[in-house]
Amino acid sequence: MNTVDDKAIVKEYFNNTGFDRWQRIYGDGEVNKVQLAVRIGHQQTVDTLLEWFEADGNLEGLSICDAGCGVGSLSIPLATAKAIVDASDISEKMVGEAKERATEIFGNNDNPNFSVQDLESLSGSYNTVVCLDVLIHYPQSKAAEMISHLAALAQSRLIISFAPKTPCLSLLKKVGSFFPGASKATRSYLHTEADIIAILESQGFEIKRKAFTKKSVYYSQMLEAVKL
Repeated sequence: MNTVDDKAIVKEYFNNTGFDRWQRIYGDGEVNKVQLAVRIGHQQTVDTLLEWFEADGNLEGLSICDAGCGVGSLSIPLATAKAIVDASDISEKMVGEAKERATEIFGNNDNPNFSVQDLESLSGSYNTVVCLDVLIHYPQSKAAEMISHLAALAQSRLIISFAPKTPCLSLLKKVGSFFPGASKATRSYLHTEADIIAILESQGFEIKRKAFTKKSVYYSQMLEAVKL
């Protein structure tokens, strides 16, 4: 299966069975133990990133691209802090859910601005570009293309997270403990930190901060890269 198939599968999954599953995970309703671990882990990643932004003290008016925004878990709190947020996702259903959640908070406001787009079609220029927990759906060759494109949109900073390729995590993935069965998820790809850093450095960025989140089956390495 080639990388084009991966993209088509991701889009199909998150517009159908995947949407129902992840809507529950990113909500506050009852979920199973695995889903609860993913919910808590993802929220910890988001909270860590929000702490970074808060520490910098310059969120108000900051232009941010949230690439792969899902249901708005990051975009909405960023907009609450008065950042100017363009948020996008490959899934029309995810974007629809994000818009509903934002409307409940902000009314008919255009911030965050949500749109249905894949990463390759994004354009514009932003102080900061963020892409959380998206690369797990794509192999290394595709990840390199995506990161390079996102780097071209970032004036100052690019923040990404990915499932790290470690011996322990590779074993968990191999025995099927890391994700549910094939009928419930897209294929998952692990990436080494060194490979991701090499891509970022090739685009003229250097690493400023790192954070690692582990919660049962949820593993996420987050890197903040700043433009040289």
